[in-house]
Amino acid sequence: MTNKNLPASLRGEEFVLLPESFFTQAIPEIEDIAELKVVLCFFYLLHHKQGYHEFITHGELLSYCVPVIGEQGFHSGLRAAIKGEVILSLSKDINGRQEDVYFANKEALDRASRGITPKQAAQPLNIFALYEQNIGLITPLVAEELKEAAKVYPAQWIEEAFKEAVNMNKRSWKYISRILERWASEGKDSGEYRQGIKKSGANKYIKGRYGHLVKR
Repeated sequence: MTNKNLPASLRGEEFVLLPESFFTQAIPEIEDIAELKVVLCFFYLLHHKQGYHEFITHGELLSYCVPVIGEQGFHSGLRAAIKGEVILSLSKDINGRQEDVYFANKEALDRASRGITPKQAAQPLNIFALYEQNIGLITPLVAEELKEAAKVYPAQWIEEAFKEAVNMNKRSWKYISRILERWASEGKDSGEYRQGIKKSGANKYIKGRYGHLVKR
């Protein structure tokens, strides 16, 4: 019988990054074990994808998942993950034929649907790039929150907040959003609001749809 236990020491093991929202928002909604296995396989493949790719093809996911959970489990789990929008899907031309491809967030899906590559879309201090580099993959659940923050806070603030979170070993969007909210309400460095952010704009973010992420 195969030993399925983890090794006593994980030293030297490579870790696969998963966004915090996967544990706090996605897992509570996943009720089927097949769906959970498909989602974990998807993130594993996406983590190891080489080059500027933001999606996994149906063939890639099928080839990896079927030996793990069987063909029936794969198809039922994938349907559930797409229905719950944990995984987003799009039909795309791959080497001259249409194939379903899967994304972890709406931003990547929108770029692919417009024919924009991640390399073309990359921008310095982009909040999405900062999140992926310092926290992990962006899910549909957190993409809208990042978009709202990018509208409210200066790009320099956002980059510095990510750096502070990394230095404090607090790699979560919740922690970073609290840094930004504190700077907006109390002032940053000089105690005054920097040019580019209005008090009303910060309050709108704090009290609005995503206010639960930046509680005082």
